[in-house]
Amino acid sequence: MKILVIGGGGREHAVIKALKNNKTVEKIYALPGNGGISADAECVAIGAKDIQKIVQFAVENKIDYAVVTPDDPLVLGAVDALNEKGIPCFGPSKSAAIIEGSKAFSKDLMKKYGIPTATYEIFNDEQKAIDYLKTQKFPIVIKADGLALGKGVIIAKDYDEAVDAVKSMMSDKVFGASGDNVVIEEFLVGPEVSVLAFTDGKTVVPMVSSMDHKRAKDNDEGLNTGGMGTVAPNPYYTEDIAKVCMEKIFLPTVNAMNSEGRTFKGCLYFGLMITQNGPKVIEYNCRFGDPETQVVLPLLESDLLTVMQAVTNETLSEVEVKFSQKSACCVIMASDGYPKSYGKGYQIDIPEHLTSSVFVAGATKKDGKLLTSGGRVLGVTAVEDDLQTAVKRAYEKVEQITFENAYYRKDIGQRALKALTEDK
Repeated sequence: MKILVIGGGGREHAVIKALKNNKTVEKIYALPGNGGISADAECVAIGAKDIQKIVQFAVENKIDYAVVTPDDPLVLGAVDALNEKGIPCFGPSKSAAIIEGSKAFSKDLMKKYGIPTATYEIFNDEQKAIDYLKTQKFPIVIKADGLALGKGVIIAKDYDEAVDAVKSMMSDKVFGASGDNVVIEEFLVGPEVSVLAFTDGKTVVPMVSSMDHKRAKDNDEGLNTGGMGTVAPNPYYTEDIAKVCMEKIFLPTVNAMNSEGRTFKGCLYFGLMITQNGPKVIEYNCRFGDPETQVVLPLLESDLLTVMQAVTNETLSEVEVKFSQKSACCVIMASDGYPKSYGKGYQIDIPEHLTSSVFVAGATKKDGKLLTSGGRVLGVTAVEDDLQTAVKRAYEKVEQITFENAYYRKDIGQRALKALTEDK
């Protein structure tokens, strides 16, 4: 089989490494891929948002199956365009991808179908949004409606910060058209949990839970990033919580999308907050999370391609989806200065024995050498029998990898380890 994976980050590298395990896969193309992915797939310089060129490439190269991973091409309708040419895909249609493409849509969906989430209001008028803030408690959450590279959410500590956030989104257009509408919602308190789930629109199969670390600096300080590291499973996601989530969130969401005529097939990501009043949805994503994928897929014992095809063919209930009972930790090695400005072009040295557990996010290849080209450069993952060993091993690996300007958080997994000790 010839497989096409759209995207070029660490998440895509993790997906490609997992797909390679299937014996029927003879060739994987990554569009655009990156310098590190080129060790596992043939990279083609076509941007993930260039739907026309992607479809043309897929047709010309007789692609048997395509995996669309990033949010932008999904929201732009890449799956629909490929399907029109008879190419089966993993990923939701454009009409289903709106669950991430518009926060206003997803909040209204939850309200309509009684799915637990934070109380909220939606505004397309800046002054009305500011007037509303005068009546609210703080902290409060301000969200740009559309896609914003995972950065369109501001937690405002007080009224002035909230007004600045609204103005930056609506007047200053820091997130472009994504800020034409803003969602203002209550600030929820509790541990956060990420749960990715395979769904074919009928059956929902949650993957191993995980815990992301969004802030740039240790102790959850500094700016919000795309994610500085993850651990799996998340100790706050107990069996009891999992049952509640399936009954009150996962199945109701999939059924709600069916009722709206927007059947969701692919990976549905649930960003959850475990509040005193039970689990609530913070956000939906229409795809694998990054860097959650880098800890979840290494724990998958079933064949990824088989599961993906079952999702596409709506036969997910007939396939066993099995995860290891082990634990995983992924530490992101970034360029110092991320998520703001940072240097590029530094040589990356990864010992040969570690390459299988390193997912490359931002690197190019020049004269046979791997050079940094992004804010998040590498995801270094360890899978071990318990979380403490996985965290320790991940950092041991990080210390063996070098590039100038390298920066990483030193406390990935510490909150989860603390939760495990509190349980005992």
